[in-house]
Amino acid sequence: MLNVHVPPTLEVFINTYDNFIITGHKEPDGDCIGSMFAMSGFLNRIKGKKTLLLNAGPFKRPEIKEYEPLTFSAIPDSFPRKNTGCIILDCSNMARTGDVEPLIRGFPSFIIDHHASNGETGGNSFVNPSSPSTTLLVYQVIESLGYKPDHKEAELLFFGLSTDSGFFRHLDENSALVFFIASKLIECGANPKQTFLKMNGGKSPESRKLLSVMLSRVEYYYGGRLAVTWEELEDTRLYGLEGRDSDMLYQLIQSVRGVKAIIAIRQETEDNCTVGLRSLDEVDVGKIAESFGGGGHKQASGLSIKGTVKELKPVLIEAFKDSF
Repeated sequence: MLNVHVPPTLEVFINTYDNFIITGHKEPDGDCIGSMFAMSGFLNRIKGKKTLLLNAGPFKRPEIKEYEPLTFSAIPDSFPRKNTGCIILDCSNMARTGDVEPLIRGFPSFIIDHHASNGETGGNSFVNPSSPSTTLLVYQVIESLGYKPDHKEAELLFFGLSTDSGFFRHLDENSALVFFIASKLIECGANPKQTFLKMNGGKSPESRKLLSVMLSRVEYYYGGRLAVTWEELEDTRLYGLEGRDSDMLYQLIQSVRGVKAIIAIRQETEDNCTVGLRSLDEVDVGKIAESFGGGGHKQASGLSIKGTVKELKPVLIEAFKDSF
């Protein structure tokens, strides 16, 4: 991770407004939620700012369910509109905020994100694609302003870092700064053991059955270097939406000898799919996702696309033909 300096324009932005709408991408994950809640807590605690946590949802992941009642999907009439700024976290493209996008368009905004593919950074942004999580950047923001996170903020920041790094599995030899910051968060009260249990516990029996179904469907292409699996609408009817464990699915498939990249297709509606792409080292799945209108990181990305599993599977497999 490169140690990128926090732009001074962010401190100016924070000092300019009394109220902040804090939002992130739709279908939030631990990094998105950890960033939002830690930033909100910090602004309340140190700066005396009034904040509103806004997210389109849905909150599908069991590890973040507890935060859903604490967020809004619309801006209440009681929340001030004057002297209000918007901080967008873990999301560099406003369209990725989902249904809240038209609600925040009229407010001055500042983006804090770690995704390489972004479309609206402009001058008011702090984007570092070498960071494994947005929560790490929020920590750097807090530190750059001369403060430390409190116990709760440290827990949230460590949670976000842990979820996006696969509990540090995805970090390499260039990650000394990441582990240094992780140690600082632990000094401030973050508990690695409890974070791991929060990430990996509370799964439903149905989610384990769905995992076994998707593992049984895995097909291999390009000499076993590409693994492909999928989820059908009937699976949703049988096993439900809650507790899908994509991280465990990817982890198990990546452990297969020779696998370099993974495609996981999910039929969300009759004519629309979401696709998760993962790679181990050389394959840049971020660029492949971008070619379909999606985005993300070199080793983890995704997209939403019209079509069915049957229609999209050969197209997505073809997109990897020059990757091996």
